[in-house]
Amino acid sequence: MWTENVNIQGPYNFDLVLSRLALDPLHEVELSERRIKVPLRLQGEPMVVTVQGIGTVDEPAFNIQGEKEEFREEAVYHVRRIFRWNESLHEIATHFAGTDLRDLFEEHRGTAIVLDFDYFNCLVKCIIHQQLNLAFAHTLTERFVHTFGIQLDGVWFYPTPEEVALLTVEELRALQFSTRKAEYVIGLAKTIAEGHLDLEALAQQSDEEIMNTLIKIRGIGRWTAENFLLFGVGRPNHFPKADIGIQNAIKKWYNLPQKPTMDEMEKYSKPWSPYLSYASLYLWRSIET
Repeated sequence: MWTENVNIQGPYNFDLVLSRLALDPLHEVELSERRIKVPLRLQGEPMVVTVQGIGTVDEPAFNIQGEKEEFREEAVYHVRRIFRWNESLHEIATHFAGTDLRDLFEEHRGTAIVLDFDYFNCLVKCIIHQQLNLAFAHTLTERFVHTFGIQLDGVWFYPTPEEVALLTVEELRALQFSTRKAEYVIGLAKTIAEGHLDLEALAQQSDEEIMNTLIKIRGIGRWTAENFLLFGVGRPNHFPKADIGIQNAIKKWYNLPQKPTMDEMEKYSKPWSPYLSYASLYLWRSIET
């Protein structure tokens, strides 16, 4: 067992980060202990890394623990990337202090855009969540992972693309997947397993290249591709205007009589650039709590 302490620049509200992560029943979060267990696949091997907050919002500090010293450097790198510890939330908060969202950013001060733990997981989850209410989307995702994934140290790992590629539509239909959604998930897995899509390489490309590559895959439209840009690779300036949650949040925030039009959303969001992704996150937070 290895242990490493990390200090970063504030503000960073790990408790608010954990409260959002705890909305997903597959996440192993202990709010009272300020701790989360993160499932990582390092060089193809599943490994659980524990991240615990030991600092404050203004002086954030974390304790990271994991098995196998030879994976330590890689594990810490991925934890830093997932929790966005190299990003300046102070700079982002300063930007929004001059916008209509300043009170929202003060309320959720220090909340980072935490990434999904794995690129494939992110896309699978997005496909499952398409056109479902959040409660059933979480239930269906949980069934999928519990049936075909593995559990290690109390933490669930999604099945790999190679494992999902071998599943049948009937196996997913038994979990209450629609036929199309089952085909989409299996088709994506086959595309990766057969070497036609390298998500690690894709993550290094431009926003436009990522979008253009993903929307060519059956079952992945603009909404799923934008979510991958936001929560898969952590791009800072994306605003999914077609997302119903964003529309509802803007309706509530501006006390509108009906959902905003695309033109209205464009007008509201213009001052939020180049941090549109953070505007999206904080607007979602405004209707999640």
